[in-house]
Amino acid sequence: MTQKHFKLIACNVFMRELCRVIADSRHVIDPEFTELGEHVQSDRLRTAIQTRIDTACRGSHAYDAILLAYGLCGNATAGLTARNVPLVIPRAHDCCTILLGSRQAFERHFGDNPSRPFSSAGTMDRGDYYLRRDDDGARIRYGDQYAELVRQYGKENADYIWETMHPPALRELEKQAVFIDIPETSHLDHAERFAQQATAEGKTFTKLTGDLRLLRGLLRGDWPAEDYLVVPAGHQTIGRYDTRYVIGCEPAGA
Repeated sequence: MTQKHFKLIACNVFMRELCRVIADSRHVIDPEFTELGEHVQSDRLRTAIQTRIDTACRGSHAYDAILLAYGLCGNATAGLTARNVPLVIPRAHDCCTILLGSRQAFERHFGDNPSRPFSSAGTMDRGDYYLRRDDDGARIRYGDQYAELVRQYGKENADYIWETMHPPALRELEKQAVFIDIPETSHLDHAERFAQQATAEGKTFTKLTGDLRLLRGLLRGDWPAEDYLVVPAGHQTIGRYDTRYVIGCEPAGA
């Protein structure tokens, strides 16, 4: 295979995994990362990704493709435009599918409960994202999501909105704690630390084995249509919101 030059734009929840895959790739990869949790404000994340795409297209490097290590992520990656360089993105609703390695694995483990919270080495590295407590210690909330509601609406209104968004059935899911353990990063013992914290908080701990398959394929330039969307120059991404394609594209401005 001819060596290619790729620009990689990714969420830093994948930083450890992607650094491992970059080292194994025969291609030249220029990585750049956005912060974990930015998908909570999807418009802002979309703008941040598009800005990085446009900067890469205007730069001195003639990239063969711009690789996006994101899922649809609350529509954050819907509406991205490929300028003069194609974009490539996994067909995934969020990072859970990417960490598990396939949509089939996501359906197997999360199909009945897609809102079930989960964690990984990246989320533990970046501040125990799914196991942050309220100041009063009464309940675990998904840190950045709740904080953003408080910022926009004030604490009293944020509490009401949160309760509306999280009825009793969903709160039952919050009692579960799922950790996606990638074999290549399991030596960090994040799963064990996560399990200890979850058990102490009365949650049911489950460990799933993840897979770097989708990240490896993305960086190897191996992009079968069932796993990746290749967005030609002059086209923009659109959400498909199904379990097969997830994301699609159309001519920009259509």
